[in-house]
Amino acid sequence: MSEKKMTSSRRHHLKSLVLSVAATWLEKEKKEIAEAKEAYMAEKCPAPNLSGDQAALMETCKKLHALIDAVDEERYDLEAKLGKGDKEIEDLKIKVVDLAGVKKPALKKVRMSADAMLKALLGSKHTVNMDLRANLKQVKKESKEEPTEAVGDWRKNIEDKADRKKMFESA
Repeated sequence: MSEKKMTSSRRHHLKSLVLSVAATWLEKEKKEIAEAKEAYMAEKCPAPNLSGDQAALMETCKKLHALIDAVDEERYDLEAKLGKGDKEIEDLKIKVVDLAGVKKPALKKVRMSADAMLKALLGSKHTVNMDLRANLKQVKKESKEEPTEAVGDWRKNIEDKADRKKMFESA
């Protein structure tokens, strides 16, 4: 319970100490990396012997060029493999998206008149004014106007149709 808050000057002093220790570690790490590089280069690439005549130097250059070509071929092969791997990853990502399916947004109900639909389909050049409801009302009125008693006897209708059939057969 006797925990006291650290004063800001003490906190800044400790922070500066931690940063100074970290800076020394970074410098030490950089020196170790440089030494490791030098040791690797001394082991893998010995210093060339330039004391020979021109023919020996030409031979050394040819060897170096052959090594460079081999490294370039290996680099090219690795780049090709990397490209194939990247392409395969992209294809697999696309397959995952296809298998998951695209979520379609909910469609909104839109109330549109028949004239507006025709304008949308045909474009603004063609203006068609059709009142479909009026046409429906006219059809209903026409069908209601015909009385059921005017139909007459069904035998008479059959005879009229038979006469029509004979007329078409004789022609």
